[in-house]
Amino acid sequence: MAKLVQLQVLQAGAEPLSYQIEPGVYFVGSDEDCRIRLEQGAAAGRHAILIAREEGYSLEDLDSRQGTTVGSQRIHGRVDVLPGQEIGIADYRLILAPPTGFAQRAKPATVAPSPQPPPPMPLPRPPPEPAKPVAAKSPQAMALEQKRSTKRQIQKELVERMNIKRLAASRIRKDELQERARATIEAIVRDVSARLPPGIAPAALIKEVYDEAVGLGPLEDLLADESITEIMVNGHDQIYVERKGRLERLDSMFMDDSSVLAIIERIVSPIGRRIDESQPYVDARLPDGSRVNAIIHPLSLVGPCLTIRKFSRAPFTEEALIRFGTWTREIAEFLRVCVMLRKNIVVSGGTGSGKTSLLNVLSGYLPQAERIVTIEDAAELRLSQEHLVRLEARPPNIEGRGAPLPFATWSATPCECGPTGSSWANAAAARRSTCSRP
Repeated sequence: MAKLVQLQVLQAGAEPLSYQIEPGVYFVGSDEDCRIRLEQGAAAGRHAILIAREEGYSLEDLDSRQGTTVGSQRIHGRVDVLPGQEIGIADYRLILAPPTGFAQRAKPATVAPSPQPPPPMPLPRPPPEPAKPVAAKSPQAMALEQKRSTKRQIQKELVERMNIKRLAASRIRKDELQERARATIEAIVRDVSARLPPGIAPAALIKEVYDEAVGLGPLEDLLADESITEIMVNGHDQIYVERKGRLERLDSMFMDDSSVLAIIERIVSPIGRRIDESQPYVDARLPDGSRVNAIIHPLSLVGPCLTIRKFSRAPFTEEALIRFGTWTREIAEFLRVCVMLRKNIVVSGGTGSGKTSLLNVLSGYLPQAERIVTIEDAAELRLSQEHLVRLEARPPNIEGRGAPLPFATWSATPCECGPTGSSWANAAAARRSTCSRP
């Protein structure tokens, strides 16, 4: 029967500790939320799990580096433990024993050959120095720590069962990869459902782990929220959003910096961009056209930072810009005539000032019979014409080759070996491939 049993915790040079073990689940490790805490040694944050049931006890090592032993054998997975067996975790020895035999196991009695006078009473020890006050964590913070620790264990198990990066690199279909990932996560959560901390819903846990494994983690719900126009991640523990022109901080967060880096890599890799210490910032885009900027160490001192500027699903129209006060009907008609007459138009402005929205409206004035070629650093324009060629600039490769030429080296001056009557961008592109003049 798993009742009225104590767990003795022994460590060389330290006072023995005892815990009363009743039916339940006990995390063992150095984390503050562990019910059996081993804070002075080299135990992992959540090293093992002790499960007490009416029919007996079982112990499971949580894939710790140092491992866990029962008797003298290192355990793998879950094993049964009998009262009296010695459990080894780092430099700790743990023994389950009934309360009556607890002291005997800690210090066995010796039998003297003849009666001896009782030993002198030991001198009282000086009182220990008062511990420095530590700010107590709120119940919400404790629950968050438990949830994050549980998600780490599930993600670690997911990596062991399924190498998502390798499968993605093998050109597996996206829908098949997502189905296999979800099925694997659901199986793992079913296996650990009996020891989930209270307050954690398995369905919500499956969604969060799945989003971080194959999606964009806590950003998935934010991208689906049409009231949010911008998402800002300042390190793993700060997420801000912009709603109706006002910034607000959210309670959601990533587990750690490596989770943010994985999300950034998942965004930039499909479009041929890279980010690392030699190139610690990158501009990219999401499949829906939303603009992405990321910056990491050593330029960022607060951890990986990510900014996503969302675009509305319905692009702005001429009437919408008039209603917003961006321009008047007379200016709209003037720009329409300029486009029809093939005049050069320069659109400039600060970040978020509406340059792309204005260009999308101007593109609507282009005749359907024209062939249109766009060259963008990150593809953002949404043109409705059918005869369209979309080009996107590329960053330099690992050797630094392939970068666009600086603006100062481009020229729109016509010459005998370049086209005339073209825009400066087309003329510069043509000259780089045909012109021998510096």
